[in-house]
Amino acid sequence: MEKLFSYGTLQQRNVQIETFGRELSGKEDTLQGHQLSEVEIKDEAVIKASGKNIHPILKASKDLSDEVKGTVFEITKEELQQADSYEVAEYKRVSAQLKSGTTTWIYAAATD
Repeated sequence: MEKLFSYGTLQQRNVQIETFGRELSGKEDTLQGHQLSEVEIKDEAVIKASGKNIHPILKASKDLSDEVKGTVFEITKEELQQADSYEVAEYKRVSAQLKSGTTTWIYAAATD
């Protein structure tokens, strides 16, 4: 199983069902050293799934007092690929360690 930290639309039940075919369960956690920004989404399928064209996006700050709260989900490798397909080019998937010590995948800004 893979761990995926979500701080945005992948926490929405409708997006989970559209993306994974099921509702996910997870636990709350916190990512340090990042801040939330926004990105305009132009992909019509993503807008339809999420119901919005402005999505949150992580920007690294390197300041551990900057924290983003979210949810860690356990998903299969296949579901991780489905999440990759959902996220647009402005995001990149990278490994990160959460405040709890859990190592997980996050989707962060592809460019700084």
